[in-house]
Amino acid sequence: MAPAILGMKAETKRKDDTQLENQYQKGVKHLCENGITKVPSKYILPLPERPHSNKAEQNVAKANLKLPIIDFAELQGPNRSKVLESLANACEVYGFFQLVNHGIPSEVTSSMIDVSKRFFELPFEERAKYMSADMNSPVRYGTSFNQTKDGVFCWRDFLKLMCQPMSDVLPHWPSSPVDLRKSAVTYASETKFLFLMVVEAILESLGLKGTTNKKTEDIDEDGIAKEFQNGSQLMIVNCYPPCPEPDLTLGMPPHSDYGFLTLVLQDEVEGLQIQHEGKWVTVEPTPNSFVVNVGDHLEIFSNGRYKSVLHRVVVNSMKSRISVASLHSLPFQCVVRPWPKLIDEANPRRYKETDFASFIEYISSCEPKRKNFLETRKLT
Repeated sequence: MAPAILGMKAETKRKDDTQLENQYQKGVKHLCENGITKVPSKYILPLPERPHSNKAEQNVAKANLKLPIIDFAELQGPNRSKVLESLANACEVYGFFQLVNHGIPSEVTSSMIDVSKRFFELPFEERAKYMSADMNSPVRYGTSFNQTKDGVFCWRDFLKLMCQPMSDVLPHWPSSPVDLRKSAVTYASETKFLFLMVVEAILESLGLKGTTNKKTEDIDEDGIAKEFQNGSQLMIVNCYPPCPEPDLTLGMPPHSDYGFLTLVLQDEVEGLQIQHEGKWVTVEPTPNSFVVNVGDHLEIFSNGRYKSVLHRVVVNSMKSRISVASLHSLPFQCVVRPWPKLIDEANPRRYKETDFASFIEYISSCEPKRKNFLETRKLT
């Protein structure tokens, strides 16, 4: 074949590849709106990584998992010490728990789910206004996990909202749907307060805050609880559209969360799976509850006593799924390290210190997988 013809064919292929890549960058919601019937190759995982491959199936539990239940109302009552024991066990063994009777009004959570659905139903041109590759942007719309680094894309679109300082970031948040800002601000405020209450219980369960035998007395002399008052909060609204071939891809790959605690609000559609005792198990959605999970920062802070756990999201061919993850930690500028009072001869220091800038630098330079960032923080 003549070199000129070969060159024309190569150029045509490059243009086609570029057009495909541009389509992928627009997200899976856009692909679905254009009526795809097969999963594009960019989203097809290698066989061993697929959720239902023969090899992977051996490590998937058949039954759903009922996470430990922490009753927030009981945590505030006379049974607090008993609930704290359950909380400690959940963080040590599962890295996850269901938080019920949390006190956030159902109209606040239902409004957040509803407005999130309506955001992803906006025309692509409206959603695309918020697309950004800047990890520090106060608002980001995007797809996959890290669309600038992922070799294989995952079946997810997201809206990320920085939540502090609220007065600075709010003007950048989407103005459509018209009630998004109001609903999201209320939801962010409620979840921040809930996080502060739960983190107090976490610190107490670690022996860093509590009561004396004689009288109620704050023993958090180091003031660590106060650090969280101005701590970081990032809300991630996830949309997992129906997938024509759900066995070929994942909504989110196996990963751990970077922060201290994550509070997840789910709709009624199953999808979240955690790795427990070497198997992938599906978390049953519980109405009017939050799924709370230990993040990498809490594993470091607790010097390994509490574990951040790998989790992933599977998709289905019938229903779209919405979740809202609220990630909380210390202020972005703070250094996270094993707390000195949790280190002794029997439990020597296991992690280096870290900060948010180190995490951003890491995920900006490579494809995030599993608990790789946390592994870079471990002392050998």
